[in-house]
Amino acid sequence: MKIITDGISREELAEMSKKMFGNLVKAVVDIEKKIMAIDADLHADEEALLLENGSAQKNLWGINFYPELIGEDFVEFDSMINLRPAQGNRSRGVDDLEVQKKILEIIDKLVQK
Repeated sequence: MKIITDGISREELAEMSKKMFGNLVKAVVDIEKKIMAIDADLHADEEALLLENGSAQKNLWGINFYPELIGEDFVEFDSMINLRPAQGNRSRGVDDLEVQKKILEIIDKLVQK
């Protein structure tokens, strides 16, 4: 498990996916700090790592990468940590389109093509 601040390649994500779930890599994105934690069995573990490193809970969102796919299929907004009725998010997805946009912008900067 590690925090990505500068970047990671799709090839690295593909290697991680082979060791983990075969086709996906779990990640948690901090939309304030513009970083993400990756490479754990559970989003909750990545979330805990970011919290230990000064992230605020309200800024953390769980996603999945599918390194073998391209376009919109590369990222999936799905995690139990996203269930936050107090923040208006009542699903495992990311209901706020502005938050989705922020996440995708961060991914675009951190995941090298």
